[in-house]
Amino acid sequence: MVGGVWVESQSGERFDVINPSTGDVLGQVVDCGEKDVVQAIEKAAEAFIGWRATTAKERAGYLRKVGDLLMANQEEMGNILTKEMGKPLGEAKGEVAFAANFFYYFAEQCKGAEGELVAGPSGGGKQFITVREPLGVAALICPWNFPIGMPARKMAASLAAGCTCVVKPAEDTPFTTLALGKLVVEAGLPAGVVNIVTCSRDKVKEVGNTFCQSKKVSMVSFTGSCEVGKHLYSLCAQGVKRVGLELGGNAPFLVFPSADIDEAVKGLMAAKFRNAGQTCVTANRIFIHEEIYDEFMKKFTVAVKNQKVGDGLVAGVTQGPIINRKQLDRIVRIVADSTVQGAKLELGGVTEGNLNYIPTILTGVTPDMACWSEEIFGPVAAIRKFSDEAQAVKEANDCDRGLAAYFYSQNYKQIWRVARQLEAGLVGVNDVAVSHPETPFGGYKTSGIGKEGSIYGLEEYCNIKLIDMGGM
Repeated sequence: MVGGVWVESQSGERFDVINPSTGDVLGQVVDCGEKDVVQAIEKAAEAFIGWRATTAKERAGYLRKVGDLLMANQEEMGNILTKEMGKPLGEAKGEVAFAANFFYYFAEQCKGAEGELVAGPSGGGKQFITVREPLGVAALICPWNFPIGMPARKMAASLAAGCTCVVKPAEDTPFTTLALGKLVVEAGLPAGVVNIVTCSRDKVKEVGNTFCQSKKVSMVSFTGSCEVGKHLYSLCAQGVKRVGLELGGNAPFLVFPSADIDEAVKGLMAAKFRNAGQTCVTANRIFIHEEIYDEFMKKFTVAVKNQKVGDGLVAGVTQGPIINRKQLDRIVRIVADSTVQGAKLELGGVTEGNLNYIPTILTGVTPDMACWSEEIFGPVAAIRKFSDEAQAVKEANDCDRGLAAYFYSQNYKQIWRVARQLEAGLVGVNDVAVSHPETPFGGYKTSGIGKEGSIYGLEEYCNIKLIDMGGM
């Protein structure tokens, strides 16, 4: 979708989109290259002139309308999402509502892109005024694991700030984002304010490089792997371009003796197996205190056995497939390497059907094992005992990533102490739902730069200008 119009790629090429549950071809989308991306950027730059001049009230009205349309089409959007990504339908419809809430939230924050009057240091008739101005065209590169939640989080913030955007969905899941584009048009946003370019895996690098090197793109926001994020960061550095990077994680999950074990099990099930473990905030390194280890593992194993794996459109399914063969092969390799290194396979460890991977538990894990040192991005729980709080926190922090961390405890002194010591941008205490429109989302270390969501996410799309007025 370029300039509000559905267009073919200039090469005329298309690529298949596959249903990971069945292996069937869902359909084809256009395979954009550099020329198509340049055209989309041009349309966004032209539209920026008018969009930046709209009032906060006008932008808020558009955003609310998109949110309303998402909720009105929640069932259809959820079906599209499940078919191309695989997550269970209920989870998919929940993601649609999650996306709508970003548009509602940032509709309220449109007025937040304002400035302040700053008192002068010595009087003398001086007045200082700061104003927030939109950056310009934002390139939004989105992942496959939340094909409407992530575009919505980026898009809503950029539009609220007064930016226009070019969105690139992941090659595995373009239909959901294109369906969002259809609703944007229906909501009446001016042509060119939102543009969507799809491309195959073969052209991902070409498209990403074009975004980073274009002088008309003021901001690149990327959600994905650390490796790709570093590459895009280096390209943007050449033009000193604003970047927002939400990269990988390797989240620790600690359960202390005072924890409510039932709640901790419930939390770990959500943090580990939601979206088949394919999220950047998934619990990856699980520490269970030795005093409660046996009781916890008994309850956790029962809960994992109750997972039903299959097609997300089938009633009762709680875990869908892995997104593609490459990712499934990676999970299989990590589990195999870990067991060779000495981890004990307590449950699972096998594939089933097309791309399904049975929920898996590994125990006796040590820090040198693949399941501990690598981000699994799959339904594999890697667990080890601990006895000392300080040592566990040290090991939890012994990682070059720092997106999310979780722990369960009822000791209020320990809660404050551990929450402050964990080196992560998101810390869930007796809770694993760490992503909301109202709260900042972003990590420490190599997990990224900047924040998404909240007023801090709005700031990512703004320049702050000082106006120094003398002789007043």
